[in-house]
Amino acid sequence: MRAAVLFILLTTTAIAAPASAQVPAMAENQPYSSYSYVDLARLGEAAPIVADVQVRDAIRLKGADAAGVPPGKARFYIVADMLTLVRGAQGVPGQVSFLADLPLDPANHPPKLKKARFLALAAPVAGKPGELRLVAPNALIAWTPEIDRRLRAILLALAAPDAPPRITGVGKAFHVPGSLPGESETQIFLHTADNRPVSLNILRRPGEQPRWAVALGEMVDEAARPPARDTLLWYRLACFLPHDLPDEATADLSPADAEASRADYAMVITALGPCSRQFGGIGDDGQP
Repeated sequence: MRAAVLFILLTTTAIAAPASAQVPAMAENQPYSSYSYVDLARLGEAAPIVADVQVRDAIRLKGADAAGVPPGKARFYIVADMLTLVRGAQGVPGQVSFLADLPLDPANHPPKLKKARFLALAAPVAGKPGELRLVAPNALIAWTPEIDRRLRAILLALAAPDAPPRITGVGKAFHVPGSLPGESETQIFLHTADNRPVSLNILRRPGEQPRWAVALGEMVDEAARPPARDTLLWYRLACFLPHDLPDEATADLSPADAEASRADYAMVITALGPCSRQFGGIGDDGQP
C-alpha cells in the first residue's frame, strides 16, 4: 500500500526528463559494475523487460517495508524516467517504478540515486502498468557504455533465429575406435529445450591434439571449431552441461568404449572452462 501511495505522490508532480540525458552511473556505491558474460546472459534470459532508465526519485523504505533486506543494503522505492526500452514486446510507460535493494557505502550511507542511470532487467507487475519487478537482486545495473554494449549484444544473440537452443541434458554417447592405435571418434548427443539436434564430436588422431566441435544439426562439420568463450553457444554448454558424463549415456557401450567416451567428454568440459559468474540470483533453469 505504501509503495502505491508513494507512486501516486511522485508521479503527479513529475516533469519528464530529456531522453538524451547522460548521467554518470553510481559505480562507486554499487558492486555490480563488473558483470561476467554469464551474469548478463542469465539476467537477459530471465527478463522480459530491459529498460535504460534515469532515476527521478528514490525513497528509502524502513521497518516492515524493508523486511528481509540483506545486511549492508537498503531498500528503495524508485521512480525512474524511461530513456530507452531495450526489450519489451508490450511496451512500457515513459515512467516506471520498482523496488531495489542496493548496497550502502563503507560508512553505511545510502547511494546517491537522484538522476543516476541504470539498466533495469525486470518483469511487469500484472494489472499495474508502469510497475516493474526486478528479476534478481543484481538486476539493476549501473549504466556504462561498455555494460550497455555487452548486454545489447547478448540480447541480440538470444533473439536471433539461429540462436543455439538451451541444453537440458545429455543423451547417448557413441564411440568408434579407429584402425590405428590412438585413433577414435566419439559423438555425444545432447537434449535441448526445443528438441533441436545438438551433439559434441571429438576426433583423435595419432600424433595430434584431440579436436572437438559442436554440431547444431544432423550433419557434422569436420572443419568446425569449439565455440569461443563468452559467446551464447559457449554459455549454453559451459553452464548447463553436467560436469561428468552420466552413466545412462554410456549404458549401451562396452567398458572400454564407455571409458573412452568419459575421457573425451571430460576433455570438452575442461576446454570449455568454468561457468564464471559474479552474482547469484538466477538459477540454472534461467529463473530467479
